[in-house]
Amino acid sequence: MPVSVLLVDDDPLFRMLARRVLSAMLFDVVGEAEDVATATVAAEELRPQAILLDVWLPDGHGVELAHEFAGLSWRPRVVLTSTDPDAVSSDALRWSGAESFFPKDDLPSAPLQELFAPA
Repeated sequence: MPVSVLLVDDDPLFRMLARRVLSAMLFDVVGEAEDVATATVAAEELRPQAILLDVWLPDGHGVELAHEFAGLSWRPRVVLTSTDPDAVSSDALRWSGAESFFPKDDLPSAPLQELFAPA
């Protein structure tokens, strides 16, 4: 059974690219959100196993949202991404509870199979 993934990014073109890449990797993209508010609702409704989460969202910060997601009862695996390769420090990444961070340009080669694998 494929891992279910929620995409959270305010850029519709990146969401389209990410959906294609993830689908080609045999992930099940169950939903998309463009900001913190819709991501929070979508996560609660869809209960994805994994979340690909942009660091910079129009109504909040992805690191803080990842920290909130880490407290959910089903504990989805979160991977942060950004156009800025220096957007997340190692301390912020640890605090967030996310599995990893990678720049958006690295999406096609990111080790998502490993990062989103069920624990």
